[in-house]
Amino acid sequence: MTAFPDHSDHSDHSGHPGDSGITARIRAGIDAVGAQTGLLHREFGRAQSNWKADGTRVTPVDIAISENITKALRAQFPGDEFFSEELAGEPAPIPLRARFAWVLDPIDGTNNYALGLAHCAISLALLEHGAPAYGIVYDMSRSVMMHGGPGRGLLDGAAAARVSPDAPAPQSLVGFHSPYDKAHGAEARAIVENFKIRALGSSTLHLAYTAAGLLAGTVDHNVKIWDIAAAAALCLAGGGDVQFLNGAQFPLRRFDLRMPRIRYIAGNAAVCARLREVLEGAG
Repeated sequence: MTAFPDHSDHSDHSGHPGDSGITARIRAGIDAVGAQTGLLHREFGRAQSNWKADGTRVTPVDIAISENITKALRAQFPGDEFFSEELAGEPAPIPLRARFAWVLDPIDGTNNYALGLAHCAISLALLEHGAPAYGIVYDMSRSVMMHGGPGRGLLDGAAAARVSPDAPAPQSLVGFHSPYDKAHGAEARAIVENFKIRALGSSTLHLAYTAAGLLAGTVDHNVKIWDIAAAAALCLAGGGDVQFLNGAQFPLRRFDLRMPRIRYIAGNAAVCARLREVLEGAG
């Protein structure tokens, strides 16, 4: 697989013949995310943070990146829909109506970012008819842009990447956050007892690292759609599977800042089967 071609002329939003504009949107999305990496690095560990009503942290950098990316993409694709974790106010759920929609988490891992811990990411997903068509993730800890989509392959920086083909084993590294809802405590204990755990503080990176074969798989009980929409596209591009445990999340029909937390597992088919077995065995 080769790196995505650099189309410098964005005036033709139809992209390559037959791609219905996806090519131009991918290039624009990569450019829009790339344009914010300087700000991300410059304010790392320095940005003042506040706490939102839902108990999550936000910084002025989250707001600025959200506004900058949305503005850049809306200028080129005014008919698309744009959704961000940092939407102003507390709007009611918004139905998706356009063919193309963008879902943005300007900084996934804001706690890490504000405290000076490098595992955080910009996460931008392009949805077509509500389904992940392409994901763009800037991994600040490695200064690497990860991007790809179903049928389009996956790049981890300049290198082609795929989900690890290895069979699950006690030595397998699994991304995992302790559950927000302690009712899932038995499941958490079972995961810890059966795998080696990596808890990075970024749900986006757990799934993106699974997509690129850096982790064998991931389990999460805590995420919202903006945390994983881009990385889900990466995982599918890398030949992996994302299995939701509390109801299908795609195609996305509405964007809701107050949505319930998502539970899911991801990895290759054998890893997903073993993760499901461990969780079910925990009761």
